[in-house]
Amino acid sequence: MRWVYFSKLYRTKFQAGCLAKRLEQDSWIYGYEEPRIVEIFRSRRGRYGVRFLP
Repeated sequence: MRWVYFSKLYRTKFQAGCLAKRLEQDSWIYGYEEPRIVEIFRSRRGRYGVRFLP
């Protein structure tokens, strides 16, 4: 499997963490398969993003 990256990068780890939690929680609400792993990563320029394994 390959990582799926969200296209937006955030200034703070908190903002990326909010998106990561939403990914984990929304799957059971909307009825699609939840990702196996959701991870926050830091880019080379110091911004934060979210990636997951489907």
